[in-house]
Amino acid sequence: MTATFGGPAFVDTSALIALIDADDDRHAATLAVWRHGLLTSGAFLSTNYVVLETAAVVQRRFGLTTLQRFVTDMLPAITIHWVSDGDHDAGLAVLLAERRRRLSWVDCVSFVVMRRLGVVTAFALDEHFEQQGFTVVPAA
Repeated sequence: MTATFGGPAFVDTSALIALIDADDDRHAATLAVWRHGLLTSGAFLSTNYVVLETAAVVQRRFGLTTLQRFVTDMLPAITIHWVSDGDHDAGLAVLLAERRRRLSWVDCVSFVVMRRLGVVTAFALDEHFEQQGFTVVPAA
């Protein structure tokens, strides 16, 4: 089943890793969302923080060949928003206010950027996006 989302979806590291890892239990669900989104120009956006986080995980878990495929085959489909100083600082403020060890600074910056851009949908497998009030695809 493909997901339908109005407007762009913010792409999180969790979805990208499941999309890359064919052995991941959620690979098929993320692949369906990805393919659906590729049919719509501008369907996906993210931040340079998510790109960096994803690249580090991909390189460590899968190697440089897979990292190269991520950069050349997947990144062109994602509009990258560069995190501003204000986004960076606001993300830290969210992290410190939430006081939850397993919540990442990258995720908090993602929430800030999504709210600033008016993005309501997250292409993510991370429960923190739903906890923050965003619609998450693929649905759990």
